[in-house]
Amino acid sequence: MQKISQMILVVTALFPRVPMASPDAHAQSERELRTECAYELTGVRECLQKKAQATEVELKEAEKKLLDRLTKWDEDSKYVDQAKAKLIASNKAFGKYRDAQCAFASALGGGAIGNALEMGRLACVAELNGRRALQLRDLVSDLPMK
Repeated sequence: MQKISQMILVVTALFPRVPMASPDAHAQSERELRTECAYELTGVRECLQKKAQATEVELKEAEKKLLDRLTKWDEDSKYVDQAKAKLIASNKAFGKYRDAQCAFASALGGGAIGNALEMGRLACVAELNGRRALQLRDLVSDLPMK
């Protein structure tokens, strides 16, 4: 058990992150995610994998909700269509950014074992998905509806 605790401490030290400035209290940082998963009986990696999957679902729901809200937006259809197209492009660009950023974050683990690198990547994916979902939810909250 002590070895597991030491490994978790090493992994946490390998992937320090400066939290992004955000008034958000709902999107967990990588460090918070790793800390929350550190005590899981099923394993840290599995816990982080579940969190990454859960935030992927959360992100897809936020994207769908935003598209639905854009359909009901009280604006000329020309601008609604433009906004929808830009959202789709933004979602694709975000996916590429997330993958590149999390690969970079994982690379900062240097010569750490593969499982530790993967845990850092999963925590990064979960954090960025959560932040993006929150960002999309915030965007739709002020749209005037028909």
